[in-house]
Amino acid sequence: MTTSTPSISSNNASETTELKPSYAIPIVLVVAAIPLVLIQPIAAGVVGIFGLFLSYQAATIRLVFTDVDLEVYRSQKKFRTFPYQDWQNWQIFWSFFPVLFYFKEIKSIHFLPILFDAKALKTCLEKYVVISKE
Repeated sequence: MTTSTPSISSNNASETTELKPSYAIPIVLVVAAIPLVLIQPIAAGVVGIFGLFLSYQAATIRLVFTDVDLEVYRSQKKFRTFPYQDWQNWQIFWSFFPVLFYFKEIKSIHFLPILFDAKALKTCLEKYVVISKE
């Protein structure tokens, strides 16, 4: 089944949603490195290389929301699983240009750059992750 959001692919049989990649942050970093060359070449190199690194990450890493956990895949192989029952909080920083996704589990905190569609991410978080307010 295809949803109305083009950046989400969904499979009703197993109730999973995979987020499509977004290259917005890597592109901004690479483009920002170009004029920075005139002012600070070393900083431009660092920013440009970081942008290219994030492009590679966006191309190879996928987030898949299931009924019970968030699965992280790298090059089609499951890399990590985060059960929703362990989540205590989540937040997407900078709503006008989302750059960082934060979530806290019982024993750890995670920060991820937004390398996938932020609107689809928020939709999935609201659908799959129920945070109990104590």
